[in-house]
Amino acid sequence: MKRLPLAINLCAGALAVVALGGGLAVNAQQSKTLTIYSGREEKLIGPLIEKAKKDLKLNIQVRYGDTAELAIALLEEGNNSRADMFFAQDAGALGTLQQRGRTLPIPGTLLNKVDSRYRSPSGNWMGISGRARVVNYNTKLVKKSDLPKSIWDLTQPKWRGKVGWAPTNGSFQSFVTAMRKLEGDPKTVQWLRAMKKNGVKDYGKNTAILEAVGRGEIHLGLANNYYLGRFKKANPNFPVAAHYTNRDAGSMVNIAGVSVLKTTDQRKDVENLINYLLRTDSQNYFAEQTTEYPLVTGTKPASGQIPLNKLTPPRLDLSQLSDLPGTLRVLQQAGVL
Repeated sequence: MKRLPLAINLCAGALAVVALGGGLAVNAQQSKTLTIYSGREEKLIGPLIEKAKKDLKLNIQVRYGDTAELAIALLEEGNNSRADMFFAQDAGALGTLQQRGRTLPIPGTLLNKVDSRYRSPSGNWMGISGRARVVNYNTKLVKKSDLPKSIWDLTQPKWRGKVGWAPTNGSFQSFVTAMRKLEGDPKTVQWLRAMKKNGVKDYGKNTAILEAVGRGEIHLGLANNYYLGRFKKANPNFPVAAHYTNRDAGSMVNIAGVSVLKTTDQRKDVENLINYLLRTDSQNYFAEQTTEYPLVTGTKPASGQIPLNKLTPPRLDLSQLSDLPGTLRVLQQAGVL
């Protein structure tokens, strides 16, 4: 099933709450249960959360779902929500909740553990792990010397029908939001239309893009870096490699991060959990198990990945990625959605 963009979901917020909100009303007897709304999949962070339960001696309940849909649920629940923490897969959703006044400041002792690029300027959300946009390519079909230097090169005739993207995917929409902030809406629309004219192929999600690149259905695919790491863990001979463009939206570094929700009555416990996620062993978990970039200084990336400090992403304030409604309009204007 295709994911709806956040802007569409915001328009249908009341329906989303009916669909998603069952059984999560305020209950005084459960006040000692720390409730997380997680846009991170259970298979990715579930083991780490289970370990945190034991190590911190906390009763933690996690509601898993799509990041955008959970953000809508939190906005609609408002002060009636019993959620304590939001664990989102991108900065855009975290920024939306901050703008709506649904989050609390995180202490500087925690914020300062990650680079200022990966946290809110006002301190209301912070990154836990990082993910870079990459151009994945089939190593049997594409020579390194032919790889695009920027995403603008993908509109060239030699790539006609050979590139894949996932326009309904949240990470792709964050990438387009970044392009809008870096290049402006007119130029972004121009790129989107040129890609469409050049026969770019649509996929529902990033894993489908990697599968298509691997079997040679397409030569290049736009995705986040960690998907390839998971394919390589399953099959070291998977014929795909990652290529990073230089200082454009195609090489942006986004985050999966957390915010402390205004409705919490367990603020100290939430902060202890955030601190736990920033510990060296937890950061190593993200590097080794989910093949994302650890964000705390001194932790190493997954084997085979270029270190985060060696990448050349654009200079971008991630708090600006909250303008997903504007991105939806641009994608519709370009005929992509």
